[in-house]
Amino acid sequence: MAVPPDVNRYAEIRTKSVCVREPVLFNQPRSLSELELQARWFAGDFGRQFTSTAGDKIEIVQFGIWNREAGPDFRDAVVRANESEPVRGCIEIDLVDRNWETHGHSTNPAFDEAVLHVFIEKGAREFFTRTATNRNVLQIQIDPAQLPDAFRVDAALARPGRCQAPLRNLPEDQVRSVLNAAGQFRLQRKSAALRAKIDNHGHDEALFQEIAAALGYKENKLPFTIVAQRLSLRFLRSKGADREAILFGVGGFLQTPDLAKFQRSTRTYLRDLWGRWWPHRDELERLILPTQLWKTSSTRPVNHPQRRLAALSVLAGEWTSFRRSLGGQSAKAIGDFFSALNHPFWENRFTLLADPASEAIALIGESRVNEILANVIFPFWMAGDADLWSEYSKLPANLTNRRLKTAAVRLFGDDPRRKDFLKTVAHQQGLLQIYEDFCLQDNSDCAHCPFPEQMQRWK
Repeated sequence: MAVPPDVNRYAEIRTKSVCVREPVLFNQPRSLSELELQARWFAGDFGRQFTSTAGDKIEIVQFGIWNREAGPDFRDAVVRANESEPVRGCIEIDLVDRNWETHGHSTNPAFDEAVLHVFIEKGAREFFTRTATNRNVLQIQIDPAQLPDAFRVDAALARPGRCQAPLRNLPEDQVRSVLNAAGQFRLQRKSAALRAKIDNHGHDEALFQEIAAALGYKENKLPFTIVAQRLSLRFLRSKGADREAILFGVGGFLQTPDLAKFQRSTRTYLRDLWGRWWPHRDELERLILPTQLWKTSSTRPVNHPQRRLAALSVLAGEWTSFRRSLGGQSAKAIGDFFSALNHPFWENRFTLLADPASEAIALIGESRVNEILANVIFPFWMAGDADLWSEYSKLPANLTNRRLKTAAVRLFGDDPRRKDFLKTVAHQQGLLQIYEDFCLQDNSDCAHCPFPEQMQRWK
């Protein structure tokens, strides 16, 4: 398959690369809550230069991006200590220094990448901030008394970067050509990675593992990948009606036979799973995933791993039909296949403990199907040297996420065309590629990033 010229151009500017933070906030009461403290920190009200509790000179090169999920308050921040090389990592902000311990950050792996702990009140005893890996984290104390009285309640979660000016001055068709080039580059990379996986595991197993990872979404991609690696498609299909119980068992969701806390209909479903899992339990016990590997607190109910495991089981059972739907290389055929998948228990439930929903819930929703098309199916087709960019570029983008919003604000600022540039999966994927290649590789807060100058020359 021939490589489009713009893809080569994007690859060239990417090799020369070395900015992105995140959308509008909220209204806060005048009392200094932790959330207002974070907003003022991000707005730069406390400044950029500090002295740590240990006497180190600290410079905030980049404030990072707001984290609206479990973990530190800001991710992808860049901090320089004592004029050394800047370090990228996370920043946690607390009202009191000891909150690092009392909130469990010291034993939470989500805080292992922390590079700075910011607090207001210092306790009577000496306190050292450490991670679960026993690494010491720099601390700085800030004083709210220095804050200006007025606080802008529309404090942005993202700031436009230097690239917004040249992009704003480019005609719309040229901006789209940049996004197309980056999107095609990203698609080719995914296709090459999938081709390598096919070489290692074969077409069906590689495809099954990739779809499993996509069903895990970002929070549970790892455990779903491990499940699909430990329980191959061939193995699951050989187990017939037991496959769902095996998936739930190895997933760690059948660890206890106590059914008293479940509703009657759920108890019936679980009894059947238990009955089918028990004969396989001794053989597969060493493969059971630890429960802490799953993330459920920050997961949307419709994405709960229990629902997704059930969907993976149904998919394995319908694999022959699925492979048939792939043959025509039609996005519509794939969409029709996934929309027809159903499960009598999970059609109106989010989790095993949740009450039944009043309406039916798609086992794999339209937005997730589009993600699977973009990140798995089209790369799979293109791994076979199919040229499907025209069809790929038409995929609608009906799902967004914080990283996309962050990148859009950073690159396009308040350009009124911004939303129009994110209406297709191809353009979103292109934006993500630019974000990863330039913004996340830059530790200078845009000062030394070559992307703005490259855009001035893009024709």
